[in-house]
Amino acid sequence: MTADRFSYGPWHDGPDPLAPPVDLRDALDAIGRDVMDGRSPRSALEELLRRGTRTTSGLDELTRRLWQRRSQIQRRHNLDGTLQQVRELLDQALRAEKAELFPDPDDDARFREAQLDALPSGTAAAVRELAEYDWRSDEARESYRKIQDLLGQELMESRFQGMKQALRDVRPEDTERIRAMMADLNDLLLSHLRGEDTTERFQEFMRRHGEFFPENPRNTEELVDALARRAAAAQRMMNSMSEQQRSELAELMAGAFGDPRLVEQVASLDANLRALRPGENWTGSARFRGNQPLGMGEGAQAMADLAEIDALAEQLAQSYPGARLEDIDIEALERQLDEDAGVDARRLAELERQLREQGLLERAPDGSLRLSPKALRRLGQTALKDVVNAARRQGQRDARNAGAAGEPIGSTRSWQFGDTEPWDTSRTVRNAVLRTASTSGRVSLDVVDVEVTETEQRARAAVALCVDTSWSMVQDGRWVPMKRTALALHQLISTRFRTDALQLVTFGRHARSVELAELVGLEGVWEQGTNLHHALLLAGRHLRRHSDAHPVVLVVTDGEPTAHLDPDGEAVFDYPPLDSTLRKTVAEVDALAKLGASVTVFMLGEDPSLARFVDLIARRSGGRVVNPDLDGLGAAVVGDYLRSRRPRS
Repeated sequence: MTADRFSYGPWHDGPDPLAPPVDLRDALDAIGRDVMDGRSPRSALEELLRRGTRTTSGLDELTRRLWQRRSQIQRRHNLDGTLQQVRELLDQALRAEKAELFPDPDDDARFREAQLDALPSGTAAAVRELAEYDWRSDEARESYRKIQDLLGQELMESRFQGMKQALRDVRPEDTERIRAMMADLNDLLLSHLRGEDTTERFQEFMRRHGEFFPENPRNTEELVDALARRAAAAQRMMNSMSEQQRSELAELMAGAFGDPRLVEQVASLDANLRALRPGENWTGSARFRGNQPLGMGEGAQAMADLAEIDALAEQLAQSYPGARLEDIDIEALERQLDEDAGVDARRLAELERQLREQGLLERAPDGSLRLSPKALRRLGQTALKDVVNAARRQGQRDARNAGAAGEPIGSTRSWQFGDTEPWDTSRTVRNAVLRTASTSGRVSLDVVDVEVTETEQRARAAVALCVDTSWSMVQDGRWVPMKRTALALHQLISTRFRTDALQLVTFGRHARSVELAELVGLEGVWEQGTNLHHALLLAGRHLRRHSDAHPVVLVVTDGEPTAHLDPDGEAVFDYPPLDSTLRKTVAEVDALAKLGASVTVFMLGEDPSLARFVDLIARRSGGRVVNPDLDGLGAAVVGDYLRSRRPRS
């Protein structure tokens, strides 16, 4: 390569440098949705990998394609290809020999014809009887020799992949080389089986016979692994045949290359490999029901392919302890499917690795997997963005403008029509310089250069968001929208109103204060009771801890109170609600009103009893009732928070 010449070629090692980066945000959103729907982070990650992404096939799709490939192999083929080829060559030999004998009037010709007519009907028996026959026809003699060569090639191919092609034109010296290789190989395996150090012996073996092993094993163990897989596949192929087919082939193989010693060496090889690798599948079988015949070598390869497909399916299932996507044999997957399948598997593995390495998933003290604070922030950003978009569609105030005419928060943004925030002069002038100085040499100011200072209101708020976690919220599909609302509000407060104090309170039969991560991972459980009384007690405690802040209480619920807390801490539940439950809940609303807090209730559903009760709460606390649909819940809660925290005139 010179300064003006470059050479390009295929990329052979490592991830594709031109592949687009994995989309972690979409992946995290998908995991977050599943977690908020009640899945554990571990199962949510597994579901994402099974389902895939918009641009990458998931494990389920790759597995489906593997099973389709397996079915095609079995549905299209049968295992009598070698028998059919031998029968065809035998028929050719017999036709040519009879054609040669027919014009000859002597008794020897008639005797030979009688011999040929009296041959057994079985292919193997006929071939065996003709082993000593003195062929008159050169064509017939050649056809019979081809039978012996074919049997030798198929026998070798069934144990050594690629051997059939190498032995296409067999000479006597080739047969002798194969016999010598087999003898040396069995001696090497016997030494290894006895526990002897075979390092030097292996190297000498490969120096002499390496041409027969394109896999290029590096030691005896790797050689045994390769040979045992192939031999076990050949045995499974024989197991898959009918009894008659097995018997015919076994008899035919004694004539491979016209040398019965070769089949004896193969039998010894199989015995040695069984002893060295008893864990291989030597007893399995498969059903082939197609009409495309496979020879012995092709049949062994088909069985090896089926075994490889089964192993890949297990790797893709990821169901064994310690499973990781890095376990997937990419080369095998590409062999059985295509390069695109390998690309998808690599991208899924990269996605899993990035989620861990970038700290989006972490281990809890108990060893379980959970979303990290970084992941929760990202989910909050997405939830808040969705809320802002929903608010815009509904004509509500943009949350990004919250705090106008207040204190600067240290960040700026591009000016938009209607903004009243002060300009950031230095950044505005800098933008104009960068835009114009390099082209015209003169600096001119345009509206696109203007940046304004983001501000927040001076008032500090103490916010209690009380969310209903009773079973009806799960059953009626309100569980995830409730969690996304909490995420959006938490993100808004933690990024735009950092001095505000947010407390999340869940209430079912009991109420409790929770952190965001706990709420996001909360699973829906069958629990009767809507203890708003207990939730308001906790909200009041939060407001008193922040008595210098403007109090804001927001309640999301889909049912009227059916439980309250007794002085001894026990929850009392009944339906229809007890009068004591309603009285205690209203009393707590009055206590919050004395703290200056109005209670806004976001009523989900159309329950008339709930509507009457929340109207009462609104009147007594000076709050209001909002009845949003599920898509608008987040926008309604965030919008009311922004409205409620404004200082009262």
